[in-house]
Amino acid sequence: MKKLLFTTLFLSFGLFSFAQFTTGVVSLAGSTRTVKIDTDVSTVTMTLTGDSTHWLGIGFNGFSMSEVTDMFIWNSTANRDYVAPGGHFQPSPDASGAQSWTIVSDNVSGGTRTVVATRPLVSAGDYTFLNNNSSINIIFSEGSSTTIGYHGSNPHAPQTLTRSALGIEDFSLSASLVYPNPSKGNFSIISKSIVEQVSIYTLTGEFVKALKTGSENSGQINVEGLSAGVYLIELKGANQKAWKKVVIE
Repeated sequence: MKKLLFTTLFLSFGLFSFAQFTTGVVSLAGSTRTVKIDTDVSTVTMTLTGDSTHWLGIGFNGFSMSEVTDMFIWNSTANRDYVAPGGHFQPSPDASGAQSWTIVSDNVSGGTRTVVATRPLVSAGDYTFLNNNSSINIIFSEGSSTTIGYHGSNPHAPQTLTRSALGIEDFSLSASLVYPNPSKGNFSIISKSIVEQVSIYTLTGEFVKALKTGSENSGQINVEGLSAGVYLIELKGANQKAWKKVVIE
């Protein structure tokens, strides 16, 4: 009986300690703009989409430039981590040694840029992400070019991102994300499991191509040159597989 009690407590502790939380894919202003924020016990992963010819910005912990304490901005420079100016002024990049965001992938297809970036939950001088189901207040904006400047009439607005715990199904290959979709044949796969191989098939079951990936969390797939149409992709892991439908333009 004591042994059973110990096992139960261990499992409960493990589920609590290693829980992960997500906002899911949230649509923002503009037809191509979305954000998704995932956290685990040590890391935050942000997936951001928007116009590939514009800078893309997210400010954390507030609903205005005077409130936010930290910003992520994809732009034509190498800087991604910014200090909010406290008003209608251009944000300043953190020092080169204090750039906390790491770009995992930066993919452009069909005029849409998809950026996946990670950083520790806690980073000196930056917004602290909590690994729980608390909401996150943000402001978002998109510029007129890739050079940082006033966003003008381009999409910009405050928003509250709500979060939920990832369940067991979210860690399976079936919960993997393929985007952008449709694409020109260059797309990314985001998965909580290791994807060892990606196989491409036509809708009639004809084999097209197989790609070894061996990547965990993210990977870029390039099948440019395929005829436009709908294809099935098979994701294979060590002990599981899943099917996804993709559209090649």
